[in-house]
Amino acid sequence: MRVLSEGGCGVPSLMEALEARRAEVLGQAERLREQIAGLSEELSRAEERLARLQIARETVEEVLAAPSSPVPGTDAGEGAGGVAVALVKAEAELDVTVMSQEYREIIALFATSGAAMRCKEVCRHLGLGAEPRHVEGMRSKLKRLVERGILAEPSSGLFKVDGRKQGW
Repeated sequence: MRVLSEGGCGVPSLMEALEARRAEVLGQAERLREQIAGLSEELSRAEERLARLQIARETVEEVLAAPSSPVPGTDAGEGAGGVAVALVKAEAELDVTVMSQEYREIIALFATSGAAMRCKEVCRHLGLGAEPRHVEGMRSKLKRLVERGILAEPSSGLFKVDGRKQGW
């Protein structure tokens, strides 16, 4: 039978072993408290950024939903506001196609011009070639925008902003 006393024959006593374990657990607890404090600060910063982003998004939606005045030098009327609403809706639905830069340029062209255009005209306005591959590629994009309710095709091959589907 082993005697439980401090000191002894070079073998740590039970009390020393308990004290060592206690010190180890205290150190672990302190490290965890420091990690929690650091993570709490990081969480606060992330929540603050989220709040600012939400405010920015709400402000943009509010501005885009408001009736917009035509761009000087164009005959755009209500089309630009409806396109903006459609873009906000597409972003909310995470429609990556409509959110891409290429589609945004096409949408901006229609939103600012307010005119109905054919594929070749769109290609010309965007600085693309008039070769069949460019025109057919553009036709595909414009048809996709028709499917999403951003553009309309009043007659075959003629595209314009679709105000009816936007509710104006």
